[in-house]
Amino acid sequence: MSTGQRYRSVFRPDLFVDRTIVVTGGGSGIGRCTAHELASLGASVVLCGRNREKLDATAAEIAADGGRASIQVFDIRDEEAVQAAIAAILAEHGAIDGLVNNAGGQYPMPLENIGKKGWDAVVANNLTGGFLVARETYTQCMKARGGAIVNMLADMWRGMPMMGHSGAARAGMLSFTETAAIEWAASGVRVNAVAPGFVASSGLDHYDPAFAKAVIPRLSRAAPLQRLAVEAEVSAAIVFLLSDAAAFVTGDCIRIDGGTSLNPKAFPLPAHDRSAPFDGFHRAVVPRVLEQS
Repeated sequence: MSTGQRYRSVFRPDLFVDRTIVVTGGGSGIGRCTAHELASLGASVVLCGRNREKLDATAAEIAADGGRASIQVFDIRDEEAVQAAIAAILAEHGAIDGLVNNAGGQYPMPLENIGKKGWDAVVANNLTGGFLVARETYTQCMKARGGAIVNMLADMWRGMPMMGHSGAARAGMLSFTETAAIEWAASGVRVNAVAPGFVASSGLDHYDPAFAKAVIPRLSRAAPLQRLAVEAEVSAAIVFLLSDAAAFVTGDCIRIDGGTSLNPKAFPLPAHDRSAPFDGFHRAVVPRVLEQS
C-alpha cells in the first residue's frame, strides 16, 4: 500500500529513465533506501540478496510508490550463482547500466577472538562477493557497452577496532575500486566507492544489544558534525556517482562520515546540534536500538 508520499530526492525525477540498475543487499538498510531513490528517479531497479522475503517486501514498496523493481535471489559469495544471476538479469532487461555493490555484513569481535571461519565469512561478504558481482557485470555486459559501478566501503581509515575483519575487507575493496577504475576505463566503465561512517540504519540492529547500547551513544560524539548519518545521505552520494554528473569521476571514494575520519582525537569536539540531516527517504525506519536508547 502506498504511503501517499514520494522519495524526496534532490535529483531530477527522470534522471535514470530507461536505465537498469542492480542493487545488491537491496532488501534492507542502505540498499533498500538507495533502491527506492533510484526507482523514484525512473530506474528499473533489480534488487539482489539472499532473503526473498525482504526483497519481495522492498519490491512491493517500490511498486506501490509507482516505481519498477524486480528481484534476483542469490548469494554473492557463490561464483556460479553470481554468474547465473547476472545472466538472468541481462536476459530479462537486456543491459545493466549501473551496479550498486552494497551487500555485506560483519559482527563486532576483537581480533584475537576471530577464528578463520569468521574471518573468511566477513571477507567473503565484504570483498570477494563484491568482486564477483562486479566482474560478472563487467564481463557479461559493461565491457561491451560501458556503465557505472559504486562499491560500498566503511570508515576503516586509521584502523577499525572490533571490526578488524571488515576493515581489512573494506580496505581491499578500496584497492579493487582503484584498480578496476584503471583497467575498465577503456570500456567506458567508471568505478567508484562510498565510505559511510556511523549510519542510523537497520544494520545497527544486527549487533548484540548490550554492545550497541554501550557503543552507539559514543559514535555521534566522534563526528565533528555530532550525529549519525541517515540512509538518504548515503544514497544521495551513490546516486551522484551513478549519474552523468560524475562522468569524469572514477577510482574515487566519497566519505560520508560527518568528518569522523578527520577527527584528530587530541582536538576536543564541541557538542552541538547544528547539523541537520537530509532525510529524504519517506519509508525510513528508525533502528530498534536507537528507539531504546
